Amino acid sequence: MPASKRSERRKHAGYATKAGMSPGTMVFIGEQQVDKARIDIIRYDDAGLKEMSDVSPEQCRDCSAASGVTWINVNGIHNVALIESLGKHFDLHPLTLEDIVNTTQRPKVEEFPDYVYAVLKMMAFDDAANRLEIEHVSLIFGENYVISFQEHEGDVFDSVRERIRNSKGRIRSLKADFLAYALMDAAVDHYFLALERIGDRIENMDDRILVHPRPGDIQEVHKLKREILSFRKAVWPLREEVGALEKSETVLIRPETRVFLRDLYDHIIQVIDMVETFRDILGGIHDTYLSSVSNRMNEIMKVLTIISTIFIPMTFIAGVYGMNFTYMPELKWPFGYYLIWGVMITVALSLVSFFKRRKWF
Repeated sequence: MPASKRSERRKHAGYATKAGMSPGTMVFIGEQQVDKARIDIIRYDDAGLKEMSDVSPEQCRDCSAASGVTWINVNGIHNVALIESLGKHFDLHPLTLEDIVNTTQRPKVEEFPDYVYAVLKMMAFDDAANRLEIEHVSLIFGENYVISFQEHEGDVFDSVRERIRNSKGRIRSLKADFLAYALMDAAVDHYFLALERIGDRIENMDDRILVHPRPGDIQEVHKLKREILSFRKAVWPLREEVGALEKSETVLIRPETRVFLRDLYDHIIQVIDMVETFRDILGGIHDTYLSSVSNRMNEIMKVLTIISTIFIPMTFIAGVYGMNFTYMPELKWPFGYYLIWGVMITVALSLVSFFKRRKWF
């Protein structure tokens, strides 16, 4: 079975276990990415910053009750007991917890009295493996805290961490809703980087197919189509999600953050335009490949047909004089052999001259 098919099957592991259970039942659906789940905390305000690594759920509750903004990052959502413990500390709805551990959940946003829950996909292009990496990310933000849930360690949020540590921009002076926006914005910014890498691959393939199509190109085209489809499935719902956040009436999103959400919405529209453009280009490349292969086959068949046409009269003459009749006038003529060769060469040259006048080769 191809690696992509095996990965897809592992990604949906858990559906059979969940079937028939009541809504809100937590069952991890996806592929386990890390051995041990870990919680990291960054707490900051205008005056200072404090970071903690590998903390317990109990410490998370204590930190969220402190002043300033607390960012709690959870790596490893396969640990259902850990997620459930955090849910109890922050009074998260069972349906929210169910969606957090479901890596196939589509991007969406849900509002609750004390928090807002948002789902998005984090994408990055892996140059070593030459493929698009997609990760399920959940964000929960309340009055003074943000909780991010990721499948594994390593993310696209390092720029946000650096801004917090170096107190760059306005992030240290604003509330948790701005931090949630900053995390979503960092994810969308990496959409552009991943699309740029995919665009380079598409451009190189387009140029190569026009000159010299190869048998493996069609598999590469289908691989790129799947990656663009993954982008499309992630970005279109995200547009609705950010639009809903911008227009939301919840007090957890402040007016100064809504301006930035509008800008994020514009960025998502740009990503959608790029995705649709690449999708159309890949459709054109697919047709170009088939046309190139067909044209190449036609050229080969034309050459073979011309060669066959030239040799058909010669074969006919050789066949006639190869018959085993006793009385054939030319058989005993001293110049018969040379005459037959002269006739065959004349016929062949005449056909070649005729084909050239017609510009058939």
